[in-house]
Amino acid sequence: MWKVQCKVGDTIAEGDTVVILESMKMEMPVEAEDEGVVKEILCEEGQAVNEGDTLVVLD
Repeated sequence: MWKVQCKVGDTIAEGDTVVILESMKMEMPVEAEDEGVVKEILCEEGQAVNEGDTLVVLD
């Protein structure tokens, strides 16, 4: 995981970038599937993540 683009309490629209992943020196934005308010961030910058991991929880 390269960079978190949001913080708890932010209002997110569907399609907003919430985190940016880095794989093989390529940056890949991860977009919100729904709109809502960021309730919890379950990852940290620099942390390794796997496909399917929940990174951000929206309320």
